[in-house]
Amino acid sequence: MKAAIYARVSTCEQTCDNQLLELRRYVAARAWAGTEFVDAGISGSKDKRPALDALLKDAKRRKFDVVVCWRLDRLGRNLKHLITLLEDLQALGVAFVSLAEGIDATTPAGKLQMHILGAIAEFERERIRERVLAGLQRARTQGVRLGRPRRQIDAVGLSEVAGLPAREAARRLGVPRSTLQRRLAQNPAESPL
Repeated sequence: MKAAIYARVSTCEQTCDNQLLELRRYVAARAWAGTEFVDAGISGSKDKRPALDALLKDAKRRKFDVVVCWRLDRLGRNLKHLITLLEDLQALGVAFVSLAEGIDATTPAGKLQMHILGAIAEFERERIRERVLAGLQRARTQGVRLGRPRRQIDAVGLSEVAGLPAREAARRLGVPRSTLQRRLAQNPAESPL
């Protein structure tokens, strides 16, 4: 098997040497060929990282079979990003190993762990969705108008753009053309266009 070794440290003063030593040992013990992807001095909270982006690009090209990292927090500190990343790898048929947490998705037990993590993430997404929908419903029952505020165009504004094409009139009034057209449809007799 071919392995992608991923290591990351948050600051330039830190080093990935300890991570890489353990990861290289693990890959060698499994008799895998390893390619290293190292992000030095980049926060795990960032979704875009040069080495991680290169790793994902190579994963899509099927250049390796498994991603090996030292700890989950090296791959990402944001749970949503981490779960999405792991789901993307799984969809590409790329296994995942995290040494510190003992997750090895090349084994049946590791695959079970990944499914449990995915189920927890899905559960959390659904809980967030429920809370958002409940908040929207509460706002509606309290009479709060949701969405963008409606733009009002008065008769004076219409008279200022009389004779102009609708697109130009809307631009001068600072409203979308659809807003202007909706206003004109309300009272066609007022239409100066």
